[in-house]
Amino acid sequence: MSKSEDSLPLRIERFTGLRSELRALFEQADDSPCEIDGYIGAGEVLVARCGEEVVGHIQFIRSGLQWEIKSTAVLESSQRQGIGTALVRSVLHRAVLEQCAQVVAGTATADIDNLRFYQRLGFRIDRIERDVFTADRGYLPAEANGIPVLDRVWFAIDLNASELSVPKAVTAV
Repeated sequence: MSKSEDSLPLRIERFTGLRSELRALFEQADDSPCEIDGYIGAGEVLVARCGEEVVGHIQFIRSGLQWEIKSTAVLESSQRQGIGTALVRSVLHRAVLEQCAQVVAGTATADIDNLRFYQRLGFRIDRIERDVFTADRGYLPAEANGIPVLDRVWFAIDLNASELSVPKAVTAV
């Protein structure tokens, strides 16, 4: 962010535009165009704005009492400023208010930054899904942190309002 943007308040709000406007953020979060095509229209999307600029997004899909965080990304120039945390906490806050029992999120087992990110927010490792990031799903062979990107780790956070203290979202959504 530029110096003038640093002083602008961060707003988290429901995105009502065309999801194609956020395609670059979805592509930052997922390397498979065909996978993105399959889910980009699903669920609900919140965006983080600094001024009028969208600096991040989070997509979540409701399925009964469980919600899935399907996609989340923050512009590289705006990372490490708490925006991703604010986006996830906004979803958790809404989930608690709407009596959701659990929120899940999946990420590559090789993505050390994401593994740290979700655990710091209180998510726990739930299970490993093998051979997710394959050519038949549109993924090219890749490495992250010197580790082949093959498997997905699923995280879950149980939302028992009496046990979970979710900080208030940056703004109401």
